[in-house]
Amino acid sequence: MRTRTVEDALFETPDARAKALIAGGTIAAIALLLALAALIVRQFYLAGQLDSRYWGFFAWATTWKFLLSGLGGTLASAAMAAVIALGVGLLFLLGRLSKILPIRWVSVALIEFFRGVPSLLLIYFCFLILPPLGVKMSSYWMVTLPIGLSTAAVVAEVYRAGVLAVPRGQEEAAASLAMREWQIFFYIVFPQAIRYVLPSLVAQLVIVVKDTTFGYVVTYAELMQNAKVLVANYDSLVPVYLIVAVIYCLLNYAISRASRGLGRRKANRSDAFAKIS
Repeated sequence: MRTRTVEDALFETPDARAKALIAGGTIAAIALLLALAALIVRQFYLAGQLDSRYWGFFAWATTWKFLLSGLGGTLASAAMAAVIALGVGLLFLLGRLSKILPIRWVSVALIEFFRGVPSLLLIYFCFLILPPLGVKMSSYWMVTLPIGLSTAAVVAEVYRAGVLAVPRGQEEAAASLAMREWQIFFYIVFPQAIRYVLPSLVAQLVIVVKDTTFGYVVTYAELMQNAKVLVANYDSLVPVYLIVAVIYCLLNYAISRASRGLGRRKANRSDAFAKIS
């Protein structure tokens, strides 16, 4: 009888015993989470955090309007930072793959610099260093541009991983059809690379959303900044940050779901094309 390996346990279809163990583990995990949630609620109650004075203002439309305006600021900054990251990341990738050594060296230096320097430090640079030099930006760009550039360096490496994952035979086949290098890259290689690295790109977009919380440095009106205003006005730290945490979780979950839908759509198109071919 062959000894079961880790690969067998992970990837084989589970038998009746394995299904029973999975079900039991799931029930135990759910019970543990419910017990933990009950303990947290009890501690909130004992600490007086469930008093109506800490939660009552959430029944006001003005409170949610204020929070949603902050969410709008978060989305505006995150969306533009994502556009910058995807576009500049592609430029960094092209530079790193360039056959011209100076361009490649500059691209590698920029990638390593923006990957190594924290977004928060770049925001401080835009806030404290650039204005005395005569470069003035709004608080929106002081948050968005550093986050976009910092993420672009990571995205460039994600792109490169996808490009390297595309089989070389496809490039050789395209070259045999007299396609130029830029045509091979943009028509053959890069679209396939995107499919390979789509989950990693989505993970970076989630990080972009969370990095917008650094907007407090330049008092940019994003979700966390508006939450701090509510905490200061109503002395309700735990409830406000708990609600904001739920909003961030829902937002990131929506991004993940959208990416899965996009991935399935692309897979269905590829399958349909393969059947036609």
